[in-house]
Amino acid sequence: MNTTVIIIFLFFVSLTLIITYFASKRTNSAEDFYTAGGGLTGWQNGLAIAGDYLSAASFLGIAGAIALWGFDGFFYSIGYLTAYLIVIIYCCRTFTKLREVYISRYDCCSI
Repeated sequence: MNTTVIIIFLFFVSLTLIITYFASKRTNSAEDFYTAGGGLTGWQNGLAIAGDYLSAASFLGIAGAIALWGFDGFFYSIGYLTAYLIVIIYCCRTFTKLREVYISRYDCCSI
Protein backbone atom coordinates (compact mmCIF):
# COMPACT_ATOMS: atom_id res chain seq x y z
CA MET A 1 0.00 0.00 0.00
CA ASN A 2 1.08 3.55 -0.66
CA THR A 3 2.55 5.31 2.40
CA THR A 4 0.98 8.64 1.44
CA VAL A 5 -2.49 7.10 1.44
CA ILE A 6 -1.95 5.62 4.90
CA ILE A 7 -0.69 8.95 6.28
CA ILE A 8 -3.68 10.86 4.85
CA PHE A 9 -6.07 8.24 6.23
CA LEU A 10 -4.51 8.42 9.70
CA PHE A 11 -4.63 12.22 9.58
CA PHE A 12 -8.37 12.24 8.91
CA VAL A 13 -9.05 9.60 11.56
CA SER A 14 -7.03 11.63 14.09
CA LEU A 15 -8.79 14.85 13.12
CA THR A 16 -12.18 13.18 13.50
CA LEU A 17 -11.28 11.83 16.94
CA ILE A 18 -10.00 15.24 18.09
CA ILE A 19 -13.18 17.00 16.94
CA THR A 20 -15.29 14.31 18.63
CA TYR A 21 -13.36 14.67 21.88
CA PHE A 22 -13.87 18.44 22.06
CA ALA A 23 -17.51 18.15 21.02
CA SER A 24 -18.14 15.60 23.78
CA LYS A 25 -17.05 18.16 26.38
CA ARG A 26 -20.01 20.37 25.38
CA THR A 27 -22.73 17.76 26.02
CA ASN A 28 -23.95 16.76 29.46
CA SER A 29 -27.21 14.94 28.71
CA ALA A 30 -29.03 13.08 25.97
CA GLU A 31 -30.99 16.24 25.11
CA ASP A 32 -27.76 18.16 24.64
CA PHE A 33 -26.51 15.43 22.33
CA TYR A 34 -29.61 14.97 20.18
CA THR A 35 -30.91 18.54 19.97
CA ALA A 36 -27.84 20.58 20.88
CA GLY A 37 -29.64 21.72 24.02
CA GLY A 38 -32.36 23.36 21.95
CA GLY A 39 -29.95 25.99 20.70
CA LEU A 40 -30.12 25.28 16.97
CA THR A 41 -31.53 27.88 14.63
CA GLY A 42 -33.75 27.02 11.70
CA TRP A 43 -30.83 27.32 9.29
CA GLN A 44 -28.64 25.00 11.34
CA ASN A 45 -31.44 22.45 11.61
CA GLY A 46 -32.04 22.70 7.87
CA LEU A 47 -28.37 22.11 7.13
CA ALA A 48 -28.38 19.06 9.41
CA ILE A 49 -31.38 17.60 7.58
CA ALA A 50 -29.75 18.43 4.24
CA GLY A 51 -26.61 16.60 5.32
CA ASP A 52 -28.66 13.50 6.03
CA TYR A 53 -30.85 13.76 2.97
CA LEU A 54 -28.27 14.75 0.37
CA SER A 55 -25.99 11.79 0.87
CA ALA A 56 -23.66 10.33 -1.70
CA ALA A 57 -25.80 7.19 -1.87
CA SER A 58 -28.78 9.28 -2.97
CA PHE A 59 -26.83 10.95 -5.74
CA LEU A 60 -25.36 7.64 -6.86
CA GLY A 61 -28.84 6.11 -6.85
CA ILE A 62 -30.16 8.86 -9.11
CA ALA A 63 -27.17 8.54 -11.44
CA GLY A 64 -27.73 4.79 -11.52
CA ALA A 65 -31.43 5.24 -12.32
CA ILE A 66 -30.56 7.57 -15.19
CA ALA A 67 -27.92 5.14 -16.46
CA LEU A 68 -30.32 2.21 -16.19
CA TRP A 69 -33.57 3.75 -17.45
CA GLY A 70 -32.36 6.76 -19.42
CA PHE A 71 -34.64 9.79 -19.49
CA ASP A 72 -37.26 7.97 -17.41
CA GLY A 73 -34.70 7.70 -14.62
CA PHE A 74 -34.29 11.47 -14.75
CA PHE A 75 -37.75 11.85 -13.22
CA TYR A 76 -36.43 10.28 -10.02
CA SER A 77 -34.22 13.33 -9.57
CA ILE A 78 -37.24 15.62 -9.90
CA GLY A 79 -39.12 13.63 -7.27
CA TYR A 80 -36.05 13.63 -5.05
CA LEU A 81 -35.74 17.42 -5.22
CA THR A 82 -39.47 17.92 -4.64
CA ALA A 83 -39.44 15.68 -1.56
CA TYR A 84 -36.38 17.51 -0.23
CA LEU A 85 -38.07 20.89 -0.56
CA ILE A 86 -41.21 19.63 1.16
CA VAL A 87 -39.16 18.35 4.09
CA ILE A 88 -37.27 21.63 4.40
CA ILE A 89 -40.30 23.92 4.04
CA TYR A 90 -42.73 22.10 6.29
CA CYS A 91 -40.67 20.36 8.92
CA CYS A 92 -37.44 22.22 9.76
CA ARG A 93 -38.89 25.25 11.50
CA THR A 94 -41.49 23.18 13.27
CA PHE A 95 -38.91 20.74 14.62
CA THR A 96 -36.83 23.65 15.84
CA LYS A 97 -39.81 25.24 17.60
CA LEU A 98 -40.89 21.97 19.22
CA ARG A 99 -37.34 21.01 20.23
CA GLU A 100 -38.22 17.41 19.39
CA VAL A 101 -35.64 14.68 19.06
CA TYR A 102 -37.49 12.11 16.96
CA ILE A 103 -39.64 12.65 13.89
CA SER A 104 -42.11 10.06 15.18
CA ARG A 105 -43.15 12.43 17.97
CA TYR A 106 -44.44 14.94 15.46
CA ASP A 107 -47.18 14.44 12.89
CA CYS A 108 -46.23 16.28 9.67
CA CYS A 109 -49.84 16.12 8.49
CA SER A 110 -50.98 18.50 11.24
CA ILE A 111 -49.43 21.56 9.59
